[in-house]
Amino acid sequence: MTVLSAAGIHKAFAGVHALKGVSFELAAGEVHALVGENGAGKSTLIRIMTGAERADAGTLRIGGALVPIGEMSPAAARARGIAAIYQQPALFPDLTIAENIAIAVERPHPWRPIDWRGRRAQATTCLDTIGAPLDPDRMVGSLSMPEQQLVEIAKAVGARARIVMMDEPTASLSEREVTRLFAVVSALRERGVAVLYISHRLEEVLTIADRITVLRDGETVASGGRGEFTRDDLVRLMAGREAAGVDDGPAEEGSHVEAPHALEVRQLSSRAEGLRNISLSVRRGEVVGLAGLVGSGRTELAETLFGLRRADSGEVLIGGVPASIESPVDAMRYRLAYVPEDRRHHGIVAEMSVTANTTMAVLPSVTRRGLIQRQRERAIAERYATDLHVKTASIDAPVGTLSGGNQQKVSLARWLATDPIVLILDEPTQGVDVAAKSELHALIRQLVAHGLGVLMISSELPEILSMSDRILVLHRGAIAGELTREEATAERVLALALGPSDAARSASRRTDPPGTAS
Repeated sequence: MTVLSAAGIHKAFAGVHALKGVSFELAAGEVHALVGENGAGKSTLIRIMTGAERADAGTLRIGGALVPIGEMSPAAARARGIAAIYQQPALFPDLTIAENIAIAVERPHPWRPIDWRGRRAQATTCLDTIGAPLDPDRMVGSLSMPEQQLVEIAKAVGARARIVMMDEPTASLSEREVTRLFAVVSALRERGVAVLYISHRLEEVLTIADRITVLRDGETVASGGRGEFTRDDLVRLMAGREAAGVDDGPAEEGSHVEAPHALEVRQLSSRAEGLRNISLSVRRGEVVGLAGLVGSGRTELAETLFGLRRADSGEVLIGGVPASIESPVDAMRYRLAYVPEDRRHHGIVAEMSVTANTTMAVLPSVTRRGLIQRQRERAIAERYATDLHVKTASIDAPVGTLSGGNQQKVSLARWLATDPIVLILDEPTQGVDVAAKSELHALIRQLVAHGLGVLMISSELPEILSMSDRILVLHRGAIAGELTREEATAERVLALALGPSDAARSASRRTDPPGTAS
């Protein structure tokens, strides 16, 4: 039974025709994947179907009933049993996890007192359902990006929605969390819930989806059962061309071995961040991958190196020079750059233009006598928009109107414009489609070939394995081990990330018969 259908949907933003007559159907008890390159219109379509955006033309039916486009709103969508999980969590940072879940689950009553104990128990149940080991009393503002994503999923599960829309739900999750999420999705399907699943991870799509619809340039180009497509088919349909592979190794393997150090970290510790005696190095012309499970301390380490968090002890050298870094300004002075994981809150200023975002970190170089030299500023923005293949109607367009992947490219451009010696990349291809990921990987290799040292954090094991010359694995705030490119396998990285006891439990679960609860 069709529970949601959209027909002939059109939507334009600032001269960009995002959707051109798209039609889409979602049936009860199915997982329907929606795939396409960044800018294909996926997120716009989901926002229209949840009432966050209003279509310019088209029809929308929910449960067989026609819903006038002008009457659709987020509140109306929730009332009709629709829950959405977007790429960037939409949570209240100054409320607890339990309070955020309650907003989605509880029905307000003016005279009913708040049952705080019941609210906490309700949140615990939602979190336990998806295997999220989080304290319901924690403030959401203290959570990492992956933890916020888990809270969003728990909200949707707790709301008992008939239609759940997931926009890149696994972008910040480790493989273990992805496995848990898939179990939740399967349980929703068995209960008759319809799931719309958007992901750039095509292996996930081909594992979890019953049907797949492909968008390209705002139009539907294919739709069918999972068995009708291979990964190569999807790439070709999404891109309208053959996409370059994303698993090629470094361009000049081994050339970095005798190169001077770009970054050295010696016995760095921080009690507040849970970091313990971390020592590492990155040479010029080298990509060092930093792997680990959510909560292992990867982002905390990156932010400590960049001066966003404070270390209790340890030494940092950049380009062989001891560096005293107590703020991002200090880090920039030593030519250390950091592209953060959470681009919406830390990577871009959505209301400002592509140009302003690109030159934000290098304003002194485009300023004379207190005035910004617009021609110089635009030249820099044009250069990086071209080099990074940023898809935008104009470099004057607000970055918030770009797709998630193009926002990520602008965030990267800002720091490349500072001409760094060391570049820390935290989930650099999160929410980026296959073709754009290939472009970013090629760009990273090009930067490395010119002597840049890159410390790359990624939750995607294939990315870590294919891009890294060496891999460091964090476990509970400490380096659990180091693997060369030749030594590294997915199993070895995961074993180090899990730690001795967790790895043993994981191995024992793999001996259980199919269907056994884990």
